[in-house]
Amino acid sequence: MSIRILLVDDHSVVIDGLRMFLGLDPELAIVGQAADGAEAITLARELRPDVVLMDLLMPVMDGITATAVIRRELPEVEVVALTSVLEDEKVIGAIRAGAIGYLLKDTEADELRRAIKAAAAGQVQLSPQVVERLLHEVKEPVGPEQLGDYEQEVLRLLARGRSNDEIASALHVQEKTVKSLVGGILAKLGVPSRTQAALYALRTGLVTLDETALS
Repeated sequence: MSIRILLVDDHSVVIDGLRMFLGLDPELAIVGQAADGAEAITLARELRPDVVLMDLLMPVMDGITATAVIRRELPEVEVVALTSVLEDEKVIGAIRAGAIGYLLKDTEADELRRAIKAAAAGQVQLSPQVVERLLHEVKEPVGPEQLGDYEQEVLRLLARGRSNDEIASALHVQEKTVKSLVGGILAKLGVPSRTQAALYALRTGLVTLDETALS
């Protein structure tokens, strides 16, 4: 089954370009497009895409605000920020809002397709320059003791970049069980995304940087 994508950008040339090269991949299906954050929220509610490819700088409502609303209302929908800016404020804002990934618009087409597929599979992937900006700014962890041993193991695997399917195989459970467990972990940690959960695991010593997908 194809991964359903909602494109969000206020520049039609960007939308056209994304439609062109993402459309070449039979595993990806573009189900809608929006020109601002408010429209993105409306379409996300209606279409329930697997992944939203979100620009950050837009009129009416910016992408960070829209990401926060989508992640709060539709936690099963993953958001990947796709922007032309690499500023600390934007990077931190997008991840805090719940984006699972952050990519620049000069990203190669193959890398973007991989990132979309990874997001749909629940894999955390960030470029090294983004991680550098995040490690000192993410929510201060309150300690992994609030998670049970099993939850900590799920979090370790998540932080190591494993997909939902890979975590399910490793723990000998169904994929839907993994999704439920991850949802519970995010709720306990008080974070909106797997990316922030992975950063939490790093900050609390559950994993080392060399082990994670954050490099």
